[in-house]
Amino acid sequence: MSESAAKCSLCKRKEPFFHRVYSGERLCKRCFAESIEDKVRATLVRYKMLSYNDHVAVAVSGGKDSITLLEVLAKMERKYPRATLVAVTVDEGIAGYRDEALDITAATCKRLRIPHRVVSFKRLYGYTLDEMVEQIQKRGSELTPCAFCGVLRRKAMNTAALEAKANKIATGHTLDDEVQTSLMNIFHGDISKLSSEKPVTDVVHPRLVQKVKPMCEIPEKESALYAYARGFKFQSTPCPYAGEALRNDIRSLLNRMEERHAGTKFTVSKSIEKIRPALSGLQEKDEFKECKECGDPSAGEVCRACQLLKQIG
Repeated sequence: MSESAAKCSLCKRKEPFFHRVYSGERLCKRCFAESIEDKVRATLVRYKMLSYNDHVAVAVSGGKDSITLLEVLAKMERKYPRATLVAVTVDEGIAGYRDEALDITAATCKRLRIPHRVVSFKRLYGYTLDEMVEQIQKRGSELTPCAFCGVLRRKAMNTAALEAKANKIATGHTLDDEVQTSLMNIFHGDISKLSSEKPVTDVVHPRLVQKVKPMCEIPEKESALYAYARGFKFQSTPCPYAGEALRNDIRSLLNRMEERHAGTKFTVSKSIEKIRPALSGLQEKDEFKECKECGDPSAGEVCRACQLLKQIG
């Protein structure tokens, strides 16, 4: 290997720490970390995700992606004194799992001097997730924990953002998450979700806080590596209820394709971005009503969360 090839592609001084195969770059630890921050910054600008005076609720689970997002946004926020951040964690109530994440998130927020709010399933719904799982098992329901947890988590996060008076919710969805979700919607034939799942959600109701995904162009592998490079502590233990068979199959498929054809995930993502405007034009806009059970915005008489809670008991 030549002298130049053994050095970082950007600074030309240090030895490479990471080989970004899809771009051909070989980056030292510092240049790699800075490249992630630059990518997030570019994504924020490209999609006009944030304004200088936004109050942003950052969804922080304690995992690598959400901790990375919080650290990067905190670093950027220092340059915009009129913008504010608040970290929000949803405590589903999973024994032996969520407690570690809450401790990590609380310690990170204390170090960054960012307010931290926790909203729990128990307070909002009267059950922890563990208790919900026990209920559906007793009833012989075909519902899986993932089937209702996702819906209830989104409702909880929106509630917490409203309570914090935030006008944006920033989530740590990576490139992998977005591409997997798009392909799942295609396999399910759910065109409405394919058109609505995008980097910046539409403003459809005053009580539905707009969501932004600043890391939607960061591969999951690089998000994890950034956290390692910066020395951040995060929870690495997977959720004991995680087990979406289709998503796992799609994840494996995409990872195999990426290994053989570098850049596949970016190609799929860009393709979806190109066809999304046409799909959006085919969809009828939902007219939101107030859910008869909880009063939150709902496309039907009863919102999806309340429907699930009824099934749980």
